[in-house]
Amino acid sequence: MRLPTLLGAGLLAATVTTHAFAGEILDRVQSKQEMVNVLMESYPPFSFLNEQNQLDGFDVDVAKAVAEKLGVKVRFETPSWDVIAAGRWNGRYDICICSMTPSKARAEVFDFPVEYYASPAVIVVNARDERIQSAKELNGLKVGVISASSYESYLNKGLVIEGDEDREIEYPFDFVQGAPYDTENVAFQDLALGAGVRLDAVLTNLVTAQARLQQDNRFKLAGAPLYEEPNSVAIEKGDAEWDAKVREVFAELKADGTLTRLSQKWIGADISK
Repeated sequence: MRLPTLLGAGLLAATVTTHAFAGEILDRVQSKQEMVNVLMESYPPFSFLNEQNQLDGFDVDVAKAVAEKLGVKVRFETPSWDVIAAGRWNGRYDICICSMTPSKARAEVFDFPVEYYASPAVIVVNARDERIQSAKELNGLKVGVISASSYESYLNKGLVIEGDEDREIEYPFDFVQGAPYDTENVAFQDLALGAGVRLDAVLTNLVTAQARLQQDNRFKLAGAPLYEEPNSVAIEKGDAEWDAKVREVFAELKADGTLTRLSQKWIGADISK
């Protein structure tokens, strides 16, 4: 009779322990009255330092709106993208509203509760460069990308988009030398030196490219967009309660028009999902 009693107690303890950890991130956010959002410091118009040296942009405003719905403050952290994308944050960050594209590898360490916008991937070249008209002409060239990004996976012919694994992505080149950067600003500085001086092209998001091209005539788009890139909210894997709360908040932001309004503000069009 002793064994079943002990077994029942053990199962009860396991249930209590599981429940205690199920909402660890949500509990942390609520107890500290603060949500820590991680994003890039230089990825306009999604996140960048404005003239007042404060973080601004679409992702910044979306994170602020999420925090407001939760009734907490938001704090921003801006490590390098490879640190963000590696996951296993160990409680340092609560959420990544930071333009992350889901992938099979990332799905091993992240949950992706919400796809909140989509935008095509494009090639940007030096304005004086007439060599590149499509991805086919990238063959054998050196192309700048954010380190550990989906663009780097594309150049390595290994892009798999989580949730859309059956999509056939075309790679019309044999080999492209990907040049990883921590920030796009440095990549574009190198591209501005001239075609083939340090880079032949930069692979990036259409919205990011358009914002830069409007301000700098040293660059231009080359060819048609390569593929549409979904961008999702990322959280540490395994917290069902936090996952559900994030879904709930984004559903409210979509329903009340906040995502559309912020998209129109920063992008000039509604790219929200």
